[in-house]
Amino acid sequence: MVFPTETVYGLGADATNQEAIDSVYKVKGRPTGHPLIVHISDVLFLAEWARDVPEYAMKLSNIFWPGPMTLVLPRTELAKNFITGGQDNVALRIPSHPVALELLKEFEKLGGLGVAAPSANRFGKVSPTTALAVEIELGEYLSNSDLILDGGTSKVGVESTIIDCTSELPVILRPGGVTAEMIQEVLEVELDLGFVANKETKVPGMLLSHYSPNAKVFLSGTPLPGDGFIALSHIPTPEKVIRLASPINVKEYAQQLYSAFRLADSKRLKKIFVRPPTGKGLAIAVNDRLTKAAYDT
Repeated sequence: MVFPTETVYGLGADATNQEAIDSVYKVKGRPTGHPLIVHISDVLFLAEWARDVPEYAMKLSNIFWPGPMTLVLPRTELAKNFITGGQDNVALRIPSHPVALELLKEFEKLGGLGVAAPSANRFGKVSPTTALAVEIELGEYLSNSDLILDGGTSKVGVESTIIDCTSELPVILRPGGVTAEMIQEVLEVELDLGFVANKETKVPGMLLSHYSPNAKVFLSGTPLPGDGFIALSHIPTPEKVIRLASPINVKEYAQQLYSAFRLADSKRLKKIFVRPPTGKGLAIAVNDRLTKAAYDT
């Protein structure tokens, strides 16, 4: 079942069913050693999947769930290796999209305990933020019994913030819609923000190259006629260059980034030149995705 979340669309299956999870890996083309995020509808289900939950993790869950935040916690026996990538931790989140929450609640009424769902795209490629993008990306890989729930365009547009909660202090492993500043304000602690390259815990989105369109992405340089261009709206478009997105702020930048990448591929562009946003907060998440998308260029 493909379903919408506020971040991106997810490719979901019963998190306790290895055969179902194997099909997710197959459709996505994802290496099986990569862990998945388990989606639940209520913090009451946290104890089914996680143990030794620190007080600060509960505080974060009470403030930011439902929402674009994933917590990595010590796993219970319910979380098997086919979900955790063989690690002793499990990643959990409660999405805020009403369609996602209704799906999870209905599944739980049938006895389900959680839905594992990576982004509904081929491994390493651009995450989908609309049902149409899913159909284009995965249509040939889905079976007739698989369904796509259309919940409109994802409002956040980049994947959830992932926070490692297995130590005395939280560590941000992947930036997202719940920013470091928001976390620090709630917990009243200073976080180590050198998060991406230094942590051994495996979580989604940690590869150096990820979120990549077919076109080559450049974070500097001058576009030539026929190249694609993404920048904030106040930055003018060079002559005969194809404007792919003109967000007015960082929030819109995050919302439009992946659709702009997909537009470039639909136009069969070879190169995309990007003027990244500056600053803290959500800009850090946008720049994380841009850096990974441009890694091999």
